[in-house]
Amino acid sequence: MTRLSDLAERIDRLVLRHEELARTNALLTQQVQALQAERDSLKSRLAAARTRVEALLDRLPTDPSSTGGDAA
Repeated sequence: MTRLSDLAERIDRLVLRHEELARTNALLTQQVQALQAERDSLKSRLAAARTRVEALLDRLPTDPSSTGGDAA
């Protein structure tokens, strides 16, 4: 009977380990989803900032003499 009770104990430990890993996996999945959402938000903000910078660059004069200042 010892072999049977050893096997039952090992199965119980295996079930507990499986449940623990399932919980860990669920938490990691939530973290991945949160990080993906954060990444998407940051990418969107970066694109908006890049658009604003490009618009500002387009407003800069291209001809140094058109700055209105006197070099001499």
